[in-house]
Amino acid sequence: ADIPIAQLSLLSSLDAEEHIKLGEAIAPLRDEGVLILGSGMSYHKLGKLLGDGDAADKSSGDAFDEWLAEAVTSDREVREQRLVQWKDAPGARVAHPREEHLLPLMVCAGAASSAVKDGGEEKGMVVFADRIMGAKVLAARFG
Repeated sequence: ADIPIAQLSLLSSLDAEEHIKLGEAIAPLRDEGVLILGSGMSYHKLGKLLGDGDAADKSSGDAFDEWLAEAVTSDREVREQRLVQWKDAPGARVAHPREEHLLPLMVCAGAASSAVKDGGEEKGMVVFADRIMGAKVLAARFG
């Protein structure tokens, strides 16, 4: 198959709001049939996944996963506000000591938000939720 692919790098600021705006900027590509796909994981504390975590890590990771599920399935305005302030979520820094594996979600949410601003209805939905190596993780989609 001849499938064109373009890869985006994360912005050096690692700022959630800037990544949401990046998603809004590339959203018109969806009208041309382009799939906007973000990869990462809702939990990314590798030490915990490799067996160095404790019960408090698990509980905090679960709390963040629940918060994230609620955030991505919220209406656009609430979703954006929560994602911009993700560091304040319960268990945020346990689940994500660094931002890199969560920011692709912000780009995808921004692309969906742009469609909503134009009159569409693109709430997020959790399409996968399970435990992987003991950590509660989810995958979300928009549209």
